[in-house]
Amino acid sequence: MSDVSAALGVRLYPDLVEPGGLAPALARTAHAHQLDVGEITAPEQGRSRFTCAELTSERGVVCVSLGAQARYFMIDLRVDGEVQARGDATDLLQVAQVAAAWRAGTTLAELTGRYSFMEEMKRHPVAQAG
Repeated sequence: MSDVSAALGVRLYPDLVEPGGLAPALARTAHAHQLDVGEITAPEQGRSRFTCAELTSERGVVCVSLGAQARYFMIDLRVDGEVQARGDATDLLQVAQVAAAWRAGTTLAELTGRYSFMEEMKRHPVAQAG
């Protein structure tokens, strides 16, 4: 069994094996549907090079990883290292659509309204000592 097959779990993600993992499969999906998702990178070493992807834009980073026990894609939208929204998509096209919408300037409210599987994270302001 190849490294990519072992890392992905062929039973859950057979469609990600041939392209070589999550990042190249996501790039292929975005290209096929003419979605501008920006640069897609993956860690260079270890199992995560097949199971994680980051889509970087001026607005922040869309981090994607795979569910281990069931087939789903975990999405985090991060701005300055802080998670602004997250969700679990069941289809790679949904991941590409979220990334393209975020890159195109869609607000968090619009994004979570359009993609019901995405949830805006609640942020609580830090109390100022007086």
